[in-house]
Amino acid sequence: MTPKLRVGIGFDQHRFATGEDRARVLVLGGVRFEAEPGLSGHSDADVVAHAVADAMLGAAALGDLGAHFPDTDERWAGADSLALLAQVAVLLTGAGLRLANADCTVICETPRIGVAREIMMERLSAAAAGPVHVKATRPEGLGSLGRVEGIACLATALLEEIG
Repeated sequence: MTPKLRVGIGFDQHRFATGEDRARVLVLGGVRFEAEPGLSGHSDADVVAHAVADAMLGAAALGDLGAHFPDTDERWAGADSLALLAQVAVLLTGAGLRLANADCTVICETPRIGVAREIMMERLSAAAAGPVHVKATRPEGLGSLGRVEGIACLATALLEEIG
Protein backbone atom coordinates (compact mmCIF):
# COMPACT_ATOMS: atom_id res chain seq x y z
CA MET A 1 0.00 0.00 0.00
CA THR A 2 1.28 3.45 -0.90
CA PRO A 3 1.84 5.70 2.14
CA LYS A 4 -0.34 8.78 2.37
CA LEU A 5 1.73 11.93 2.12
CA ARG A 6 1.02 15.50 3.21
CA VAL A 7 2.92 18.69 2.36
CA GLY A 8 3.12 21.92 4.34
CA ILE A 9 4.81 25.29 3.97
CA GLY A 10 6.14 27.41 6.81
CA PHE A 11 7.55 30.92 6.90
CA ASP A 12 8.96 33.06 9.67
CA GLN A 13 10.81 36.34 9.93
CA HIS A 14 12.10 38.45 12.80
CA ARG A 15 13.66 41.88 12.98
CA PHE A 16 17.03 42.38 14.59
CA ALA A 17 16.66 43.23 18.28
CA THR A 18 16.90 46.86 19.32
CA GLY A 19 16.97 48.77 22.59
CA GLU A 20 17.15 46.60 25.71
CA ASP A 21 16.94 43.44 23.59
CA ARG A 22 20.18 44.23 21.73
CA ALA A 23 22.01 41.85 24.11
CA ARG A 24 20.08 38.87 22.68
CA VAL A 25 22.17 36.19 20.99
CA LEU A 26 21.27 35.16 17.44
CA VAL A 27 19.93 31.58 17.30
CA LEU A 28 19.36 29.88 13.94
CA GLY A 29 18.55 26.19 13.64
CA GLY A 30 19.51 25.72 17.28
CA VAL A 31 22.99 27.18 16.73
CA ARG A 32 24.09 30.27 18.65
CA PHE A 33 25.95 32.92 16.65
CA GLU A 34 27.52 34.83 19.54
CA ALA A 35 29.16 37.56 17.43
CA GLU A 36 25.98 38.46 15.53
CA PRO A 37 23.06 40.69 16.56
CA GLY A 38 20.12 38.73 17.92
CA LEU A 39 16.55 38.73 16.68
CA SER A 40 13.57 40.22 18.45
CA GLY A 41 10.86 37.81 19.49
CA HIS A 42 8.94 36.25 22.37
CA SER A 43 10.89 32.98 22.33
CA ASP A 44 14.54 32.73 21.26
CA ALA A 45 13.34 33.96 17.82
CA ASP A 46 14.88 31.04 15.90
CA VAL A 47 13.29 31.68 12.50
CA VAL A 48 14.57 28.37 11.11
CA ALA A 49 13.04 26.19 13.82
CA HIS A 50 9.83 28.24 13.64
CA ALA A 51 9.47 27.87 9.86
CA VAL A 52 10.09 24.10 10.02
CA ALA A 53 7.59 23.71 12.87
CA ASP A 54 4.95 25.72 10.98
CA ALA A 55 5.50 23.63 7.84
CA MET A 56 5.03 20.45 9.86
CA LEU A 57 1.91 21.76 11.61
CA GLY A 58 0.45 22.93 8.30
CA ALA A 59 1.04 19.58 6.63
CA ALA A 60 -0.71 17.87 9.53
CA ALA A 61 -3.58 20.40 9.48
CA LEU A 62 -2.86 21.13 13.16
CA GLY A 63 -2.92 24.92 12.98
CA ASP A 64 0.20 27.03 13.32
CA LEU A 65 2.96 27.73 15.80
CA GLY A 66 1.13 30.71 17.30
CA ALA A 67 -1.92 28.58 18.08
CA HIS A 68 0.15 26.10 20.09
CA PHE A 69 2.73 28.49 21.59
CA PRO A 70 1.16 31.98 21.63
CA ASP A 71 3.36 35.00 22.23
CA THR A 72 0.75 36.19 24.73
CA ASP A 73 1.61 33.26 27.04
CA GLU A 74 4.54 33.96 29.35
CA ARG A 75 5.37 30.23 29.50
CA TRP A 76 6.96 30.63 26.07
CA ALA A 77 8.96 33.79 26.86
CA GLY A 78 12.57 33.05 25.89
CA ALA A 79 11.65 29.45 24.99
CA ASP A 80 14.15 27.22 23.19
CA SER A 81 12.66 26.85 19.71
CA LEU A 82 14.19 23.39 19.25
CA ALA A 83 12.16 22.28 22.27
CA LEU A 84 9.04 23.73 20.62
CA LEU A 85 9.92 21.88 17.40
CA ALA A 86 10.28 18.65 19.39
CA GLN A 87 6.81 19.23 20.87
CA VAL A 88 5.44 19.65 17.35
CA ALA A 89 6.99 16.28 16.42
CA VAL A 90 5.13 14.73 19.39
CA LEU A 91 1.87 16.31 18.17
CA LEU A 92 2.45 14.74 14.75
CA THR A 93 3.04 11.31 16.27
CA GLY A 94 -0.24 11.70 18.16
CA ALA A 95 -1.94 12.41 14.82
CA GLY A 96 -0.43 9.28 13.26
CA LEU A 97 2.14 11.18 11.20
CA ARG A 98 5.90 11.57 11.00
CA LEU A 99 8.29 13.82 9.16
CA ALA A 100 9.54 12.25 5.92
CA ASN A 101 11.74 15.29 5.26
CA ALA A 102 11.86 19.06 5.52
CA ASP A 103 13.76 21.60 3.47
CA CYS A 104 14.33 25.21 4.41
CA THR A 105 15.98 28.28 2.98
CA VAL A 106 17.35 30.92 5.34
CA ILE A 107 17.27 34.41 3.82
CA CYS A 108 19.88 36.70 5.34
CA GLU A 109 22.86 38.90 4.57
CA THR A 110 24.62 37.80 7.72
CA PRO A 111 25.71 35.47 9.23
CA ARG A 112 27.12 33.09 6.66
CA ILE A 113 25.19 29.88 7.31
CA GLY A 114 27.71 27.52 5.69
CA VAL A 115 29.97 27.37 8.73
CA ALA A 116 27.17 25.96 10.91
CA ARG A 117 24.89 24.30 8.35
CA GLU A 118 25.74 20.68 9.26
CA ILE A 119 25.23 21.33 12.97
CA MET A 120 21.94 23.12 12.26
CA MET A 121 20.72 20.15 10.21
CA GLU A 122 21.70 17.70 12.96
CA ARG A 123 19.94 19.67 15.69
CA LEU A 124 16.81 20.39 13.65
CA SER A 125 16.59 16.77 12.48
CA ALA A 126 16.87 15.47 16.04
CA ALA A 127 14.17 17.83 17.31
CA ALA A 128 11.83 17.23 14.35
CA ALA A 129 12.35 13.44 14.48
CA GLY A 130 13.16 13.36 10.76
CA PRO A 131 15.62 14.74 8.22
CA VAL A 132 15.81 18.52 7.86
CA HIS A 133 17.92 20.12 5.14
CA VAL A 134 19.16 23.71 5.46
CA LYS A 135 20.42 26.08 2.80
CA ALA A 136 20.74 29.84 2.62
CA THR A 137 20.54 32.71 0.21
CA ARG A 138 21.40 36.37 0.44
CA PRO A 139 18.83 38.99 -0.63
CA GLU A 140 21.76 41.06 -1.97
CA GLY A 141 20.33 44.44 -1.08
CA LEU A 142 16.70 43.81 -1.98
CA GLY A 143 14.09 45.02 0.44
CA SER A 144 13.78 48.37 2.13
CA LEU A 145 16.32 50.38 0.13
CA GLY A 146 19.02 47.84 0.85
CA ARG A 147 18.71 48.00 4.63
CA VAL A 148 19.37 44.79 6.53
CA GLU A 149 16.53 44.59 9.04
CA GLY A 150 16.26 40.95 10.01
CA ILE A 151 16.29 37.32 8.93
CA ALA A 152 13.61 35.18 7.29
CA CYS A 153 13.19 31.47 6.57
CA LEU A 154 10.92 29.51 4.23
CA ALA A 155 10.39 25.79 4.86
CA THR A 156 8.50 22.87 3.36
CA ALA A 157 7.71 19.64 5.12
CA LEU A 158 6.62 16.28 3.78
CA LEU A 159 4.79 14.07 6.26
CA GLU A 160 3.81 10.43 5.95
CA GLU A 161 1.29 8.39 7.84
CA ILE A 162 2.74 6.04 10.44
CA GLY A 163 2.02 2.38 9.82
